[in-house]
Amino acid sequence: MDSTRHYTSVLIAGGGPAGLVLAEELARRRVDFRIIDSGTGPFPGSRGKGLQPRTLEIFDDLGIIDSVQAAGAPLPPMVAWEEGRIIKEWDVIARGEPTGSTPYAEPLMLPQSRTQELLRERLLHLGHGVEFGSRLAGFSQDEAGVRAQVVRADGGTQEITADYLVGADGGGSTVRRILGVRFDREEVDTRPLLVADADIPALDREHWHTWGNSAGIMTAICPVARTDYFQVIARFAEGTPDPAPERVRELVAARTGLQVRKVLWSSVFRARAALAEHFRVGRVFLAGDSAHVHSPAGGQGINASIQDAYNLGWKLALAATSQAAPSLLDSYEAERRPAAAEVLGVSTRIHQGSVQIRQLAANRDRTTHHLALGYRGIPPNTEMRPALAEEALHAGDRAPDAPCTDLSGAPVRLFDLFRGPHFTLLSFGSPPTPPVGAWDPAVVRVVRVGHDISDTAGFASRAYAPHGLFLVRPDGYISMATETPGDVTSHLRSLGMQAG
Repeated sequence: MDSTRHYTSVLIAGGGPAGLVLAEELARRRVDFRIIDSGTGPFPGSRGKGLQPRTLEIFDDLGIIDSVQAAGAPLPPMVAWEEGRIIKEWDVIARGEPTGSTPYAEPLMLPQSRTQELLRERLLHLGHGVEFGSRLAGFSQDEAGVRAQVVRADGGTQEITADYLVGADGGGSTVRRILGVRFDREEVDTRPLLVADADIPALDREHWHTWGNSAGIMTAICPVARTDYFQVIARFAEGTPDPAPERVRELVAARTGLQVRKVLWSSVFRARAALAEHFRVGRVFLAGDSAHVHSPAGGQGINASIQDAYNLGWKLALAATSQAAPSLLDSYEAERRPAAAEVLGVSTRIHQGSVQIRQLAANRDRTTHHLALGYRGIPPNTEMRPALAEEALHAGDRAPDAPCTDLSGAPVRLFDLFRGPHFTLLSFGSPPTPPVGAWDPAVVRVVRVGHDISDTAGFASRAYAPHGLFLVRPDGYISMATETPGDVTSHLRSLGMQAG
């Protein structure tokens, strides 16, 4: 074992989407951490390829939205083939235009490997990288911290002491297993699926192509954005498909008549759903696939994982640096476990056909976009205004965007003001100036809409009606809504945050 003692504030096990987003949240708050991954290098396959609008809002806050949009593409229309010709075409999602409250109207196609690459590039810009070839072998914890044993690629071992450990190490999570957290798996579909990335030169890239038969044995081939290859998903009635490249070529030829030039990556799985009984045990947290596993239907899994990390990151940073009470961390499981359960239900129903893709497109389901998911009634989110209508904006809801202008007349949006690791206090209408002058603007930024900035055509006022004070958390949800200025300071202090 490495004789040198190693300490870090937060140890992250897993360099996938959840681990990377959490690392960026800690890095931009200057929290000491390490992120390890047992793989020898970056994951190569497309796998989760759909980014929902709420995830795009998160990437906007993290500063990578321009790169993500440049690398991605809209979801193409879906077509069905029969006897060598297209017999019908339809949209798999609701098409829409950005609105004042929602700047990203529909999902974006981007292979998971490219999403992770962009997140790693941003993390490197912030001065950190993933330690590939480092496997978490074990850990123990007590009131003082976590002691983890890590095995390196060269066979050497290292002991790392951390204040907190986050398991973002996938469906087969070592962290979850050592914790002994219950993780009952449910078979969503007993029929196996083969997924592969393949070069298929004769197929057009403007459509998502499907083939089927009377037994419901489906094959779908979707272009992977900004590449020359396609993702192949093939269902089987039974057995265990062979993912070898030659077998993939034979499969595609037999079912579609198309020739595969090259297979880049392939895997076999069965659609399962699972939800961890707990997302936190003491100083150890579970995030992403280590906490919940989804059917691939509906493009929900990677997005729920990113939401976990975005929720946990600011809370963990404040607790780790003693800027907030450790009790704030209790809200991670309280908020994210019910949200993950709701998303699991959606993806399972889509897979099993009780929610049809066309129905989702017609209804433009905001749950699948993760825009309607929120944390109403879950502490510390506090709604102080009486007798609100159900459709009104409440504490715990996502804080919508809105167009405004600053004092110079230049256009600005509320999301521009939210961007960064701070809380934002929006003051609308007649409430007196809130007593937050003692708070560092890097912690709480005060915006008096219609005073410091102008509310363009009253849009922000309508979005946040009825008027009042809205304290927006660093992850873009409303932490408190009130009409009494003193409530704001009391709420911040209830989180363990003190004025400077």
